[in-house]
Amino acid sequence: MNVMRRLKSIASGRSSISSDPGGDSSSKRAKVDQESVASTSRVPSVARQQNLGVDQLPNEMREMRIRDEKTVSHDDKDPEATVINGNGTETGQIISTTVGGQNGQPKQTMSYLAERVVGTGSFGVVFQAKCLETGEPVAIKKVLQDKRYKNRELQIMRVLDHPNVVRLKHSFFSSTEKDELYLNLVLEYVPETVHRVSKHHSRMNQHMPILYVQLYTYQICRALNYLHHVIGVCHRDIKPQNLLVYPHTHQVKICDFGSAKKLVPGEPNISYICSRYYRAPELIFGVTEYTTAIDMWSVGCVMAELLLGHPLFPGESGVDQLVEIIKILGTPTREEIKCMNPNYTEFKFPQIKAHPWHKLFHKQLPPEAVDLVSRLLQYSPKLRCTALEALAHPFFDDLRVPDLSLPNGRPLPSLFNFTAQELAGASTELRQRLVPEHART
Repeated sequence: MNVMRRLKSIASGRSSISSDPGGDSSSKRAKVDQESVASTSRVPSVARQQNLGVDQLPNEMREMRIRDEKTVSHDDKDPEATVINGNGTETGQIISTTVGGQNGQPKQTMSYLAERVVGTGSFGVVFQAKCLETGEPVAIKKVLQDKRYKNRELQIMRVLDHPNVVRLKHSFFSSTEKDELYLNLVLEYVPETVHRVSKHHSRMNQHMPILYVQLYTYQICRALNYLHHVIGVCHRDIKPQNLLVYPHTHQVKICDFGSAKKLVPGEPNISYICSRYYRAPELIFGVTEYTTAIDMWSVGCVMAELLLGHPLFPGESGVDQLVEIIKILGTPTREEIKCMNPNYTEFKFPQIKAHPWHKLFHKQLPPEAVDLVSRLLQYSPKLRCTALEALAHPFFDDLRVPDLSLPNGRPLPSLFNFTAQELAGASTELRQRLVPEHART
């Protein structure tokens, strides 16, 4: 339907607020699994390719054209390439590679048995495999590599070291008879995703226990504080499928850095980024100089989804996503549009009132939960909570209670072992709030 007609229909009261009333919006929710993100790697032959295309805008909004990334500038070529012949990660195949040999470390051979495919997409393929020397399960992410450039994902993952970020164990290259070069990232294997945990509760017609929502959201924010302020990287694709979770400890780890990038002030970035349901409105408006606040919008969408049991903004296209957002947040003001993208200050929208947040969620929900969602889902990027501010929010106060344990009796995963870098710039008052007295050494 024409976007402007839809908005006018909503403004006149002829369209319901919720397009997903019963939680069975499988036709909409399935699309999030199929969405691709802009990447510098092509899809390997073993991945199923999907012709998703780029969402086209109606004439009334043609100035807001969503752009795909045609070219990505890389400054340098990759000098290092230990290349192994053969695809290497077909199910049942064993591939051996050499680890070490640098900084005085001895070289050792590591062999991996590929067991099954656990994920496919525009990025490539992810296999579960087993290290034959240690018996340890690993995940191997395989992407087709442009020989002219370094892989941005690899460069970022090499410097990451945080309990809530998936760990890169090793990397190697493999080649095929067609002279195609593949990069293989050997990662720690985490068996579940927040997406599957959420779907499990939805299928059981249950709300996710509030403790799990607190745990998952807290750990996502802690990881993002590390990425944003310690490493200086924006993830750009936060969604439940990219949040891994250990089912017994409920430790969460962010994965998939294929869209991640260091955002340099004054340097343009693509706006067609991030999976649709979790895409910040400034991206839909086509802004190219954005900040890490786009990740915080995504966190708000994920948290709301865990509370509701279904996506909050299930747009069917890039622009329909904006319609879904306006149905809840109301029409953005001229000032808010200017904060998102100064080029669209004159754009006219039908006036739609914001839908009260407390009416979206079930009545038993703590008001602190609704408050945090509302602070994350702000049109103006500068008004959104930072990751560190979110960690101090009262919604997480339950996690700071001494001797709190999981329903299975196990202790909570480590939540307060912040490094000095993580808390750099935080006031004394904020530090005391973030690290409860019982967790101080």
